Order: sequence, then C-alpha cells, then structure tokens
Amino acid sequence: MATSATAIASTKHDDILQNLLIFSDDWGRHPSSCQYLTGEWLRWSGSDANVVWVNTIGTRPPRLDWLTLHRGLEKVGSWVRPGADPADGALPEGLRVVNPRMWPWVASPRARRINRRLLARQLAPLLSAPGGWTAVTTIPIAAVVLDALPVDRWVYYCVDDFSVWPGLDGQTMLDLERAVVERADEIICASESLAERIGRLGRTSSVITHGVDFGFWTTDQAGRPVAGELDQAAEPRAVFWGVVDRRLDTDWLVRLAASPDIGSIVLVGPQQNPDPAILNLPKVVATGPLPMADLPAVAALADVLVMPYRDEAVTRAMQPLKLKEYLATGRPVVVRALPATEPWRDCCDVTTSAEEFVKIAAARANAAIPAHQSAARQRLVQESWQAKAETFWPIVVPH
Repeated sequence: MATSATAIASTKHDDILQNLLIFSDDWGRHPSSCQYLTGEWLRWSGSDANVVWVNTIGTRPPRLDWLTLHRGLEKVGSWVRPGADPADGALPEGLRVVNPRMWPWVASPRARRINRRLLARQLAPLLSAPGGWTAVTTIPIAAVVLDALPVDRWVYYCVDDFSVWPGLDGQTMLDLERAVVERADEIICASESLAERIGRLGRTSSVITHGVDFGFWTTDQAGRPVAGELDQAAEPRAVFWGVVDRRLDTDWLVRLAASPDIGSIVLVGPQQNPDPAILNLPKVVATGPLPMADLPAVAALADVLVMPYRDEAVTRAMQPLKLKEYLATGRPVVVRALPATEPWRDCCDVTTSAEEFVKIAAARANAAIPAHQSAARQRLVQESWQAKAETFWPIVVPH
C-alpha cells in the first residue's frame, strides 16, 4: 500500500536520516526522474527540507570536440561564478545545488583518489546539519566518495546502464557501478531489465518505473509561439525530443525521410555525437535544446511523435521519460519495440521493422489518434510523479 505524502514527510522529523545528499544529472539542465522525485519530496517537506544536490563531472571522457569544450566552459563558469548557475535563484525551498571542483577524469586510480579528496573536502562541511544523512546517487561517479563522507545510508537509484552508453568509458562505469552496488543499503531500478542486470551483479532491487506530469502535457497550447520557428517546418511533421545521439537508428530515419507522406523530421534536443548522416537528411530540422516549457507547444505542432531508437543493450535497459510524455500529449505515437515500450502497446504503435515504422508513422501523421489508443492512455493518470514518489521515498528514507 502506498504511504501518504504526510507520512513520508514526517520522516524528516525523526532523529536520523532527515537530510538528503543527491548525486545526479545537473539540476535544471533537463528534468530527470530524480529531479521530479526530489521535487515531490521538497513539496511535501516544505520548510523542513534539507537537500544538497551535487552536480558532478567525469562520466563522459574529455575529448577534443565542441561538446567537451562547451561543457567544460559551463563547469568552470559554475566554479568561478557560483551565482551564475542558471538554476540559482529559482530553486525550491530546502534545496541547495552545489558544483564542486573536480578532476574531469575518473578512469585511473590516481584520478579517483584526487576526486575523492576534492569532493570530501568540499562536501563534508555541508553535511553538518543536525540528524543523519541519506545519500542517493543515480551515477556511478559517486563511488569515489562512498567511504569519505559522513553518510549513514546509501541508495543507488539505477536509471540507465552506463556501461553501454554511447560515448562513455564502459569499463570504468562498470567498475564504479560495482562499487556502488556493493556498498548500497538499498537499490531502486527504473525498469525490470535494469533490475535483472543488478541481479547479475549479485543484488536484489525494487522497481519503480518513471512517472509523468499529466497536467503539464495536456495544457492548451493554442497560439503559443515555439522557439526555432518549428511552425515553419514542412507538414506533416514527425517529431522526436531528447538527446540526439548514436542511440537513434539511422536506417529508420533515412527511410522515414524518404517517405513522400512525411514533410519534415524535427529533432528537438542536445546533440551528443549523433551520426552525421541523420543531420544531413534533407527533411531533418534539428533545433538543438529547447526549454522544457516549450515542449507541449512542440507536441501541439507535431503530426506524429516518434521514438526511432536502435535495438541494442543501452536502449533495452533504459526507460525513456519521453514515452509517457508522448502519450500524455494526445498525439499519435510510433515507437521501436523495446522492453520499456511493451507495456504500452495498447496506447501507441510499437514495431520492430523499419518498413512498418515508416508505413505506420506516415499513416498516423495524416490521421487522428485511434479511439482505442486514446482510451487506453487514461491510465496515465495513475502514473503521476506523486504516485511514484509515494513508493520511492519510503524505500530511501524508511519511517
């Protein structure tokens, strides 16, 4: 039975485990499941909340490319001008976001020792509040400080298989994750496939799939302007939002672009070394990242929302936030058959072949969503982030 928000918040008044230290994606950079869940905790706890959110570096090996330079400049800026953090000044009550100085390599034992000292020196003084501390991490990087901070309880929130993520040092990520898995007091996974993987590492875990802010995606967007002039893209529009990287299936997009029934393919999101062939397609409109607040309006301009991922280890492990977001918009949705998409076959079109993907996407882009899919999506109301949080936080901070 789900624990009420009031009961969860009351754990903040216990003598121990009333403070949270979180290692995850940069706060405010893009909404993540951990950010949504933390937002629920902060709302429930109000003025009693005490959460330190740690933005880190080191997951992606530095390279001589624009992405590394851009991220490096962002991080250096956050170190020398903390007040310039784009999230600063707009944070929920009870949340502190820190950008500790770190060495941008973690592959070698020496680099890990350096980061252990750097992080311990900067974070330990922040953990002096009365009561104990529970640490939650979604990233293996936290392994370097597992025994260096005054933390009473560690929780690993496993949201992806970083050992197979494009552009990452897979062996390093796996080695660090093993250390986190071994030390964690509790492990929560975002999908059954991730839980099976944790099982192969010798631990059991709880499974809590991602939620969705249903109200955010169903607001009236009539007349709202959209950044990037997407309303000028040729119709019908097939739209994808998320990280544009090597997980996208080039062949599927090439075939989709060749369809006379698709006017444009709009890719909304940051680019992390995608296949150049995708960006060079004549029908592709790549906007780069847009504010989260603009995405419902982007969806309103879409004729069909697509998720053309490859079928490989990294995509079989993930549970993309965008799936439930897509479904909540009320637009037609066509996706690759993956473990995360299987439970939603009645709500959208799920396919395994490029030919069928193109055929269905073209048909849906020129017709309304089927009534049976629309009806099936009503169960999204039960997938709210509040409902997920009411299961998540009692595991993290048991009453």
